[in-house]
Amino acid sequence: MLNWIASPGTALRGEVRVPGDKSVSHRAIMLASLAEGSSPIEGFLEGEDTLATAAAFAAMGVRIEAPGPGRRLVHGVGLAGLRAPGGPLDCGNAGTAMRLLTGLLAGQSFDTELVGDASLSRRPMGRVIEPLARMGARIEAGDGGLPPLWVRGGRRLRGIEYATPVASAQVKSALLLAGLYAEGETVVREPHPTRDYTERMLAALGYPVRYREGEARLHGGGRLQARAIAVPADFSSAAFLLVAATLVPGSDLLLREVGVHPRRTGLLRVLERMGAAVELLHPRALGGEPVADLRVRHARLRGIDVPVEWVPDMIDEFPALFVAAACAHGCTCIRGAQELRVKESDRIGVMARALSALGVRIEETPDGALIEGGALRGGRVDSHGDHRVAMSLAVAGQRAAGGVEILDCAAVATSFPGFDRLAREVGFGLAVASGQAGKA
Repeated sequence: MLNWIASPGTALRGEVRVPGDKSVSHRAIMLASLAEGSSPIEGFLEGEDTLATAAAFAAMGVRIEAPGPGRRLVHGVGLAGLRAPGGPLDCGNAGTAMRLLTGLLAGQSFDTELVGDASLSRRPMGRVIEPLARMGARIEAGDGGLPPLWVRGGRRLRGIEYATPVASAQVKSALLLAGLYAEGETVVREPHPTRDYTERMLAALGYPVRYREGEARLHGGGRLQARAIAVPADFSSAAFLLVAATLVPGSDLLLREVGVHPRRTGLLRVLERMGAAVELLHPRALGGEPVADLRVRHARLRGIDVPVEWVPDMIDEFPALFVAAACAHGCTCIRGAQELRVKESDRIGVMARALSALGVRIEETPDGALIEGGALRGGRVDSHGDHRVAMSLAVAGQRAAGGVEILDCAAVATSFPGFDRLAREVGFGLAVASGQAGKA
């Protein structure tokens, strides 16, 4: 058990680059493994989630070299070159890895078992299993559609047209990866456009895929060609520093090479509407993805009604937004975010309880919350092993009147290894708690 003590530090200043984008890193390993030839990857996230993905493909016969931190050289085996692993593939805490692998493995000739840690084993997989079954896949799950999953090989897949009931890049990507092995065309339509990392990377590796906002389609039977892949800094990781610098007086922080994909930066739009002072400097492309340097300075925020149509574009950033809203003037209303209930934790419930313990007036609703901004006090809160909750509460500690003890922070290593060190470098008050007390 790793616990932190977060307390007000100094104004946040300096220039930093947060670790590589987790979503892009997962896909880079997967698609480079299926390509023909060797693909160098720069900016790879050295987090537990993405390392689990790399280990899974190594277990299926892909040679992956690590020439240095943030670098990989993947020797692809082609679409038909994966081999049966010697045992279950452990996805750790990575929901992205498990859902995307389910689609990819549905088209293989061998059986595979996918397992995860205690948190991942509570996350529903039915939204992926059901459409894959329509394609002809045979996937068995534990009670309630929960992991572990058994993906049966040797199935004849056929392309389908599928309208996802919930906007989910993971579901879309799983179907497209299965579609690589399917007869005919696979078409996925969404109620709201989601991030198109899979489509972009498929196209960059030479696979014929057509996509536009809200729709993607491809035919099976193509080929992927190796190429160099550059991974931008992760916007979801930058979000914690973005919010902290906004909230802490005197802050002036520069975040370098941050991915600013429009389907990922809903938090940026919300913060700007709340009054944040964020500049996008030197917009450019890195490995085909839009990036920019973000300069963020302290600003006084005001509460707003968060537009429901922006919710899918910031689903991973809501814990950080809860903290911003808790420090804003007035009330912030969040609706349409029921997806937060089935993340690494029930992020609505966990954040509501934690902020209430710090003196915030917050009313939890089935699909969001009403948050009245005000002063934060110190206290003892539980992250419930959720990496994004833990980092968000570390941000809250920078504005609390006393120290905030945050329980169960070890999972931060899944997405942002070295967060506490980097946070202290820019001005956070953040330390490992002595005694490592148990859960509240």
